[in-house]
Amino acid sequence: MSYLNVTAVTEIFLLGFQDFYDVKTFFFFMLLINYCLTLCGNLLIIQVVSYNKTLHSPMYFFITQLSITDILLSTSIIPNTLNVVIYEGCTMPFTGCLAQFYFYTAVGILECLLLTVMAFDRYQAICHPLTYNSIMTFPFCRNSILLFWLTALIIVSMFAITMSQLQFCGPNVIDHFFCDFYPILDLSCTDTFLIQVESMVLVIPIVICPNIIITVSYVYIVSAILKISSTTGRQKTFSTCSSHLLVVFIYYVSLMNIYLFPNKESAKKVLSLMYTLLIPLLNPIIYSLRNNDIKQAFRKLICKNYQTIFKYA
Repeated sequence: MSYLNVTAVTEIFLLGFQDFYDVKTFFFFMLLINYCLTLCGNLLIIQVVSYNKTLHSPMYFFITQLSITDILLSTSIIPNTLNVVIYEGCTMPFTGCLAQFYFYTAVGILECLLLTVMAFDRYQAICHPLTYNSIMTFPFCRNSILLFWLTALIIVSMFAITMSQLQFCGPNVIDHFFCDFYPILDLSCTDTFLIQVESMVLVIPIVICPNIIITVSYVYIVSAILKISSTTGRQKTFSTCSSHLLVVFIYYVSLMNIYLFPNKESAKKVLSLMYTLLIPLLNPIIYSLRNNDIKQAFRKLICKNYQTIFKYA
């Protein structure tokens, strides 16, 4: 097949939410408020953990990293989504569309790996408390984050190299509110079999393996908790990992519904909205409301700020 007379796609038109255009002003402000709350909530978690030295432990270090990824995830999607909503669709350069997909993918991979190492951290703390400090050291935590970023960048680079071999000749309309993987592939006029196989292969290290590690970790954690004779001790121990378990459940259920199970385009958009909008907002709420250490550190931070304000008033 010849592509000499085919015009390459240079711009993408995102359709957004056609069903919500009758209430686009209300929907716009709901998205804007959600984005502002997401930024404030996650920045607050980072500030509280940084301020309080008693929270300078591996668990809270990874929580701050999770907050950073939530901020990056929301920022990669929501600002442009606001533009899509208010103008009932919007045009963006095709290179910008690809850049959004690469950045969104990298952050998603990073979040999967972060949730995995957080499960490993809870496993070490509950099942092997005597060796916890010797294993979960600061160099280990720092190197884990660097390795996760490197892994995410390598995987995204592999996608970029394979996608560069494709030709995109239209149509240039995407029935979505951001540039996701399958909507982009639908624009290609060349065979996408290779990159689809590549994506399925990469699901193993970034979705299946983390899922297995998290599941095995919590099997051992639950087993260790059940061996505790005191009911109070069991409740206190489980409370240290219940927030993480809830975040993992919400995250992976949303992710699998979007990419592994067939849904209508409208359903996929709603699920994607939950994944990119609600999860980054829920994470700081879950960790702050269900964590006494963070709540106490937050109260101390508020008291200190009030004292500073009254001192210079």
